[in-house]
Amino acid sequence: MREDFERRMYEADESARQLLGPVSREIPPVGIVLGSGLGEFVDRVDGIIVPYSEIKGFPVPTVVGHRGLLKVGRQAAILAGRFHAYEGRSMDEIVLPVFLLAQLGITHLVVTNAAGAVNTAYNPGDLTLVKDHINLTGRNPLIGPHIESLGPRFPDMSEAYDRDLRLSVKEAWHRPLKEGVYAALLGPTYETPAEIRMLRKMGADMVGMSTVPEVIAARYLGLKVLGISCITNMAAGILDQPLSHEEVVETGRRVASEFADLLHCFLETFHQASGNP
Repeated sequence: MREDFERRMYEADESARQLLGPVSREIPPVGIVLGSGLGEFVDRVDGIIVPYSEIKGFPVPTVVGHRGLLKVGRQAAILAGRFHAYEGRSMDEIVLPVFLLAQLGITHLVVTNAAGAVNTAYNPGDLTLVKDHINLTGRNPLIGPHIESLGPRFPDMSEAYDRDLRLSVKEAWHRPLKEGVYAALLGPTYETPAEIRMLRKMGADMVGMSTVPEVIAARYLGLKVLGISCITNMAAGILDQPLSHEEVVETGRRVASEFADLLHCFLETFHQASGNP
């Protein structure tokens, strides 16, 4: 991590606290990052809204389906919209929101995304828990001079996605939930059929263009992580049809209600187990 990033992080933290006012002293322990087409959940939670454009040092999302706002309520601090390397964003910009949530006081992070199905047993609309990932982006947000006060030089990633959190969600949900391995590529092009065949042989169940940098940053900071993928399409070569971002966003909207129910289920279970009201 670089010193200019540390400065930028603290500037964003100070800016967000000023905008949130008294709420900044009562940040809940759970942060949520909403992926493509999944941002409607933020409308179902009461809280204080802060647009990214008003937080010092924050970029603004450029991708359809990423609204670009922070909302802090009683149960969660929610980031509706993320940044991607294919937008030309640096790793610092991509993980800055995670560092901000950690500065504000969260201890657990829920990362969500839209993903293409590599595993042919998956179907569009499936909500899937992420149990591990494969980083094929060739990038890591921790590259650079190390700032010892923030986290270890060599973070352990043997359980990047917390097993106990996944188990608690599956027990509380009372409906089938798949668990799979998420492969992250840079994008913005969708993968070729040959690349999908490669990913399947590597053990990937789903593929996307986000999430992994945020999870690396979260584990570096000592946050426990729950990952949820919404399967929005079958990956290239599985069906005889082209892929489109419109399909991704539309599928996200179609399952928005079920997705919101799952997040609410997790939040209620988490707060009950933690003894929070």
